[in-house]
Amino acid sequence: MQVTIGKCGPVDVTLSAPASKSYTHRALILAALADGESKIIGQLDADDTRMTARALMQLGVRIEWSKECIRVYGRGGSLSIPGAAIDIQDSGTSMRLLTTVSLLAKGPVILTGSPRMQERPVGVLVDTLNSAGAKISYLKNNGFPPIKIEGSVPSGEITIDGSISSQFISSILLSVPYAKEEVRLHLTGEPVSLPYIMMTIDSMQAFGASVSLDKKDNEPVFIVSPKHQYQPRRFSIEGDFSSCSYWFALAAILGGSATIQGLNPCSAQGDRRFLDVLEKMGCTRTITGDAITISRDIKVPLKGIDVDMADCPDVVQTVCMVAAVSQSPTRIFGVHHLRMKESDRIAAIAKGLTGLGGNVVTKEDEVIIYPKPLHGGVIHPENDHRTAMSFAILGCAIGDVTILDAGCVTKSYPKFWEELRRIWQNAVSC
Repeated sequence: MQVTIGKCGPVDVTLSAPASKSYTHRALILAALADGESKIIGQLDADDTRMTARALMQLGVRIEWSKECIRVYGRGGSLSIPGAAIDIQDSGTSMRLLTTVSLLAKGPVILTGSPRMQERPVGVLVDTLNSAGAKISYLKNNGFPPIKIEGSVPSGEITIDGSISSQFISSILLSVPYAKEEVRLHLTGEPVSLPYIMMTIDSMQAFGASVSLDKKDNEPVFIVSPKHQYQPRRFSIEGDFSSCSYWFALAAILGGSATIQGLNPCSAQGDRRFLDVLEKMGCTRTITGDAITISRDIKVPLKGIDVDMADCPDVVQTVCMVAAVSQSPTRIFGVHHLRMKESDRIAAIAKGLTGLGGNVVTKEDEVIIYPKPLHGGVIHPENDHRTAMSFAILGCAIGDVTILDAGCVTKSYPKFWEELRRIWQNAVSC
C-alpha cells in the first residue's frame, strides 16, 4: 500500500483522540496479573496492543476483546508455560515489558520477533535480571532476541542503567509486586523517557500496587512492596498524545486549528510536552475540559527552537516536520535512544527530509534542521509507523509526497489514513 499526498491549505480539525497505546499495553499486563476479572474500557485496537494480548493468552490468560472493552481474567501472578515460542513480531513494547513478566510462568518462555526486533537490544534488561537471579539466555546473538526466559522474579536490591530505555525499568516494575520480598530498584545514569516510567507507576497504583520513590546519592530508587499485589478493576484508557501530535502539527504547519477531544490535560504522558514545543514555535494552545486546541494564524511565522526531547521521543519526528517549514533552525537533543526504535529514527529524519530538499545535520544525540524550500518525493518508512505519519503531515504542506508501505501505521493508529483523508478533503484548497 502506498499513499500520495497533495498540498492543501489551512485546516479546521475536530476529532476524538485515539486511545493511548502505552496505557493499553500496561492495563493488559496488570489485569492479566491481577487475581480475577478486570474490564478495560476504550482500549486502543492496534497491531502492537493486540500483540501483547496474544502473548498473554499464550501465557494462559483468558482475554475477551470486543469493540467496547477487553475482559481479562487475571491469574494472580501465576502464568502458564506457552506451548510454543511467543512471536512478538515488531512490538518492542511487548518484547521488553513481557521479558520480566515471563519470569512468572511455571517454566521456560521463549520470546522472539521480526528481523528488526532481533536487532533491538535487550542486553541491559537481561543482564540486570540475571544478576538478580534470573536465568535468561540468548538463542541467536548476545544482547538481542530471541531469548529463553527461566527463573523467578527478582527481589531485594536491583540496579539498572536508566539511560538506555524506560521500558527496561517498566518491565521490572510491572512484575515485582509478585517478588518474594520488597524490591528497591536503583536507577543509575540520567533516565530517559521518565514520563513513561511514571505512567507505569500510575497504572500499577490504579490496580492496587504500592510504589514509592526514594533517592540515594541523588539517584532515584523505586520501592515496591509484595504485600500489595494487583486487584481486578475497571480501567478506562485515556486519549493518546503521541497519536494526536500529528493533527496538532498539521494545524501548526498549515495554519488553522486542530481541536482534539478526550485528552487529559494533566496526563502523565510525556508527549503532552509537544504542546509546549508548539507554543514556543509560534502556536496558540486552548484547553476546554478534555478538549485541547492548537491553532496558528497563517500570518504568524513558525520559528525554530532549541529543545531537549529525552522525555518525549515519540513526537521528535513530528517536531522535525514543523521545524522543516519554520523560518529559523531547530536543534533537538537528548534523543540517542531514537536509534533503537522500529527504525533508526534519527537516520530516517535525515534521509526523509534531505530527499525532500531539506538540510539536516545529525549527531549521535541530536538533530539540527535548517529550513529550506522543500519539494515532493518518496518516503520509505522502513516499517516505522511514526516515520510514515509524520512525513504524511509534512506532505500536506509541500504536496506530491508518496509514502510507501503506508499500512505500517496499523501498529499504533489504524484509522490514521481515514482521518487524514477526511481532514484533507475539508481543508481550504491552496
